[in-house]
Amino acid sequence: MFLKILGTAAGGGFPQWNCNCPNCQAVRTNRAGVNWLNQSSIAVRTNNQPWFLVNASPDVRPQLEKLREGQPSTIRSSPIAGVLLTDAEIDHTTGLVILRESTEKLRVYGTETVRKALTEGYPLLSTLASYCGVEWSVLEPHVPINLGLNGADGLEVEVFPLAAKPPKYMRHQTNLDGIWVIGLTFRDRTTGKVATYAPGLAELDEKILERFESSDCILVDGTCWHNDELLALGISKLQARDMGHLPLNTSLKSLANLSRPRKILVHINNTNPILLPDSEERKIVEAAGIEVGYDGLTIEL
Repeated sequence: MFLKILGTAAGGGFPQWNCNCPNCQAVRTNRAGVNWLNQSSIAVRTNNQPWFLVNASPDVRPQLEKLREGQPSTIRSSPIAGVLLTDAEIDHTTGLVILRESTEKLRVYGTETVRKALTEGYPLLSTLASYCGVEWSVLEPHVPINLGLNGADGLEVEVFPLAAKPPKYMRHQTNLDGIWVIGLTFRDRTTGKVATYAPGLAELDEKILERFESSDCILVDGTCWHNDELLALGISKLQARDMGHLPLNTSLKSLANLSRPRKILVHINNTNPILLPDSEERKIVEAAGIEVGYDGLTIEL
């Protein structure tokens, strides 16, 4: 199994276009070791199978170019077989519009609540119906799905609930029940290798920790260092937990205690000091045996 990080940053990317925090200024001035980062997304595949894109960010066009190696040289081709969505947030779904030129219906996987949001609140699916169309497959918690094309054995995905936070554009609705945010566990049905992706981690309970421990690699939420990080900078009145993200200074010890998996942080907000390679927070993370992800990192399991 191969996983490629296409975007490490949280919504807005790094630097964020309207932010002058110390981190964003560091990347704009080409400070050593501080790199521009696309918005959160990964791709996953098994040997000789097409890539599956996980979340379609606004940066999807340059991200898909990183998957082109070995692709057919026909006049029209796609580097992906489908898109899996972890939620209905704008920064994880807007890229679907850019994929409207597909010559075939887009294969999109998500929960029923995400389908509803993208139909009624942010009508991407009805918009795409006038272009390439969408073939939607419902993801249900703890029900594994074989992603192998034409029934071929290969990549399997199982989803698990992470949070119940709907996107902002849906919060005027009266009925907000349902699973709004999921994590994904991928299994290579040939080798038995397991990887888990959880970019929106609101809580870290025993069940999730057991799932992480049984994985060979985890790519996990590293959005903020402190709960009041944005508040302290005067950027927002929201805390990390208000946005559905467990701060790293709370989750770090539990992640460090995991013995089996390779641990990589993704979905990192532009304000998080771990983005600076010489920061004390970065040193703490690395001393705990946890990696800070970066765009283009490829993991082979």
